[in-house]
Amino acid sequence: MSLYLLGIDIGTSACRATLFTPDGVVVAQANEEYAVDCPRPGWAQQQPDMWWQAICHTVSAILSKNSIRPETIAGIGVGGQSWSAVALDAQGRVLLPTPIWTDTRSIAECDAVKRLVPEQELFELCGNPLQPGYTLPKILWYKNHCREAYDNAAAILQSNSFIVYRLTGVMTQDLSQGYGLCCFDTRRGQWDYQMAARLGLRSGLLPDIVPSHAVVGKVQRAATLATGLCEGTPVVAGGLDAACGTLGAGVISHGQTQEQGGQAGGMSLCIDRYISDPRLILGFHVVPERWLLQGGTTGGGGAFKWLRKTVCPHLSFEEMSACADTVPPGSDGLIFLPYMAGERSPIWNPEAKGVFFGLDYQKTTPHLIRAVMEGVAFALRHNLETAERAGANPDVLSAMGGSANSPVWTQIKSDVTGHRVQVRASDTATAWGAAMLAGVGVGLFKNFEDVVGHTVPMKRENTPDAKHQAVYDKRYADYRELYERLKPMMAAEES
Repeated sequence: MSLYLLGIDIGTSACRATLFTPDGVVVAQANEEYAVDCPRPGWAQQQPDMWWQAICHTVSAILSKNSIRPETIAGIGVGGQSWSAVALDAQGRVLLPTPIWTDTRSIAECDAVKRLVPEQELFELCGNPLQPGYTLPKILWYKNHCREAYDNAAAILQSNSFIVYRLTGVMTQDLSQGYGLCCFDTRRGQWDYQMAARLGLRSGLLPDIVPSHAVVGKVQRAATLATGLCEGTPVVAGGLDAACGTLGAGVISHGQTQEQGGQAGGMSLCIDRYISDPRLILGFHVVPERWLLQGGTTGGGGAFKWLRKTVCPHLSFEEMSACADTVPPGSDGLIFLPYMAGERSPIWNPEAKGVFFGLDYQKTTPHLIRAVMEGVAFALRHNLETAERAGANPDVLSAMGGSANSPVWTQIKSDVTGHRVQVRASDTATAWGAAMLAGVGVGLFKNFEDVVGHTVPMKRENTPDAKHQAVYDKRYADYRELYERLKPMMAAEES
């Protein structure tokens, strides 16, 4: 009897469930999209039970449409979007919508924390500066503005641990998502309960921390009825979607770097020692004894999706990519700042705005498309350079996400950054990374080196073009200067 692994990816705009063979071959997959609710400026939230319903639909579709016997699934792993704050009561009911990673409503809570505890002390503990998008200030926002929900909460879960709970009935916190709380010791991978108390956080809200590949429970009866999965199927803790995608792209050794090409952009640099920088994001990898030094941007594939929706809905992704290839490097002077929901690393400015600079009557839709691709690549370069200054040394970039399907875009990223870009698993990297965690957890694989070595082949590689690099060096300098000049106006717009 054939055995399979199920990988689940809880993204910002959609859920994907993918069934793999132990060799990493996709047997079946299904997607379901959902919306982000933005009821007020700075707010971006989702209903966690919407994620669960999407999983029930996609998993059921995979099993029924492909005649898969549920008992052939050896294990389940879940990768989830970062910095959720799913408040559950003792009966497991969701108490309110969770702010997602682009939500900035808790700026006041961040300011209050900084008055309580010196910023440098927080940074020394958790390796990250306090930001409104992180989980901790969201919980404090609940305390200040939704006190009944805060008082009735039995636990605060991440997106992946919420789905694991729905599957197993067990509340957990995986190691890779801990960095979103400033009471997490990112050197040791432990909660600092004294810091939690100083920050005004009930320590009982924090579930036990477990490794991402640890089996934390088995599919319970209620989940079987909802999904069609076999009762008793092992489920591992799972992890951060970017970390699962990094694993799925084959990045497990020091210096290897994943290039993120999903809704968000950025990079995840694998390191075997603790290196922190306040301009970047530091968290544990889903692979044991590894950290990820990350640069996360708001304007990745999401900016491209916005452009298609608003400017060229008649074009497919492939047609847009082909259009971009008709425009010379540098987009004839058109520059795009991809700060479409504020910006995360390395500028950390929730007031930052998206900008097209250099428009004239000669600019066409293909210019806009290429400028967006280049702007996202400039943001990637900014993060890579910041990592280098912090003492890390990014090497070859392993591309993943939808944008990795565009040879034009990966070539732009190679030319802009000066790094080789390899495309391995693209669309399924996050789900395959989650499935790998399950495979290691249930003993189907000996270790992560074993599974990566024979299941993540390279599809293609882009190498930097020296002539294009010279153009992009100039445009990148303009990109950096443009933001600095516009920064005061961006702040003024919010006042």
